[in-house]
Amino acid sequence: MYNFFVTTEGAWDDGSVRLKAVGIVIVIAIIVLLLIVAAILRHKNAGRKKVLTTKQLVYSALAIALAVVCSMIKLFEAPMGGSVTLLSMLFIALIAYWYGPYVGIMTGVAYGLVQFVMEPIFYTIPQMLLDYPLAFGALGLAGFFSRKKRGLQIGYLIGVFGRFLFSTISGVVFFAAYAPEGMHPLAYSIAYQGSYLLPEAIITLIIISIPPVAKALAQVQRQAVES
Repeated sequence: MYNFFVTTEGAWDDGSVRLKAVGIVIVIAIIVLLLIVAAILRHKNAGRKKVLTTKQLVYSALAIALAVVCSMIKLFEAPMGGSVTLLSMLFIALIAYWYGPYVGIMTGVAYGLVQFVMEPIFYTIPQMLLDYPLAFGALGLAGFFSRKKRGLQIGYLIGVFGRFLFSTISGVVFFAAYAPEGMHPLAYSIAYQGSYLLPEAIITLIIISIPPVAKALAQVQRQAVES
């Protein structure tokens, strides 16, 4: 049954597997299901504040699309996954910052699944969950800092750190064999994940702190959150 969804030989040629068309369709169905559940939830409990508005759905979908495009612009690519991209994580953090952690985490999970569909290679289901929906979903933690001074910068860093934690756990559990001889798997995973997440975080923080960029983001935020 397992081979019905995946091939027995992945692109890494080391025991990894690749989703077949059926498996990809199932993941896409899960993404669509997330959006349907979100749409249902926004109408739940009539008379109370909507959990998710149509505008939030539209902006979240747009953020995912922009994040995907920017993720293809790679300044550096690590050999076993992970890359320094052009601000791709920022778009998910923005959704969380504008609409709160619930919407941000949901958008991050959906984005993680989209990233997985784009390159559906993995070792095990737990590894896939850690590296995609959980790691990218953690970017939604930025929503907890929307009321803080410099909340976008702080929230973005927390979101990236959340992704770093999930990716580091995956590295220790599933990729320990790749650690150089004499190097602890935890140290190797921390160094590996930091080699691409830290540079992108620094670049992003510099860019969003430039006054004209900060002003432009504030203008977009006003349009995104106004009723």
